Amino acid sequence: MLDVPGSHQDETRTLGRANRYPSPNKAGGVLDWRAGFAALWRWRFRALTVLGAIALFWYFAMPVLLGPVVNIDTLVRADFVQSVVASGRVEAPFRVNVGSQVTGVVVDIPVAEGQVVAAGDILIRLDDREARAAVVQAESAMAQAEARLRQVRELTLPSAEESLGQAKATLLNAEQIYDRATKLLQNGAGTKVAVDEATKSLDIARALVRNSEFQVFTNRPGGSDYVMAETQVNQTRASLAAVQSRLSYTVIKAPRDGVLISRVVERGNVVQPSNVLMKLSPVGESQLVVQIDEKNLGLIALGQKALASADAFPAQVFAAEVAYINPGIDLQRASVEVKLRVPEAPAFLRQDMTISVDIEVATRPGALVMPAASIRGLSSGNPWVLKVDDNHASRQPIKVGLVSGGKAEILDGLGEGDIVVPASYTVDNGARIRARVAPAREP
Repeated sequence: MLDVPGSHQDETRTLGRANRYPSPNKAGGVLDWRAGFAALWRWRFRALTVLGAIALFWYFAMPVLLGPVVNIDTLVRADFVQSVVASGRVEAPFRVNVGSQVTGVVVDIPVAEGQVVAAGDILIRLDDREARAAVVQAESAMAQAEARLRQVRELTLPSAEESLGQAKATLLNAEQIYDRATKLLQNGAGTKVAVDEATKSLDIARALVRNSEFQVFTNRPGGSDYVMAETQVNQTRASLAAVQSRLSYTVIKAPRDGVLISRVVERGNVVQPSNVLMKLSPVGESQLVVQIDEKNLGLIALGQKALASADAFPAQVFAAEVAYINPGIDLQRASVEVKLRVPEAPAFLRQDMTISVDIEVATRPGALVMPAASIRGLSSGNPWVLKVDDNHASRQPIKVGLVSGGKAEILDGLGEGDIVVPASYTVDNGARIRARVAPAREP
């Protein structure tokens, strides 16, 4: 048998290739899968390069061909309320400063700060020993004056009236003696000396009567002695009232119902009339005091309704009403003070509590509303938007009405259902875009 040169080597190579790449005719298709994976593995870098080129083309070319993706805003019809938002604090319409009317030492304070008190409740007691002694002294002086007045009525006046009666009887007797002496002298039976004695006695009797009449007059009501005694009684009575009043000042009472919101006094303190010892917030209506920006002053009017909430209880909203607008402007803050009445104050409301207020200044039922952030040139007086039509953005002038809470009322230039590009996107007029509905915004 002849051995052809080279034939053995060719056979060996053929068998090697057959072993390396299994025949697809073998059972199970395992060799087909392995062959395909091996071929893919050899071309892996070229495949990744092609896929990357396709991705880059899609990323850079598609925005050029179809335009950028933007979140659009849609005009809707809704009830629009314009409000002015402000913050401030809770105050009573007025506060009562409680102080002492006399200088004294505090001996007792039966109330505490934050306590609810009624009119007449004792708040502070001062040392009253000196005041009580003055009352006793004044009472004694008044008792003496009253005794003096009773003496005039019960003793001096009756005695003067009795003396007057006696003086009149003496005068009558002296007149009779004078008449007899005169007749005797005329008849020649009397003497000049007897007449002179009778005249003297008559003059004395008349003087006694006049003196007695004067005594009676001065001791009767309206007379000088009576008036002096009565005036003394009135003076001592007034002095007694003064010292009794001073004694009452040593007990400081609540002038009206309220809550003690401040206390700056303790036992042993020496207080004076110029000191404010406590502050009382009267029970009744509460008011909200807020500062409104000067630029919003033209929107605020008396009687406007508002909704308020305390920072400590933000979920509990209560009603208020504009009751006062300060005629002056705070130059430091460029604001004006506005007070709101709270007809039904909630139980949690406290003095000086921080509150937020939304004052309703205008209402537009069924208005066309869109986010104010979508309007361009809003402050310039010539507002406009980029309206989206057939996937193209075009400039559209509009007329804006009320603006509040991040929303704006559209009066002209757009209709319900129109979509616009927010001002936050930089899009040229007439550019092609791909619109996407914007997520919901908080006003």
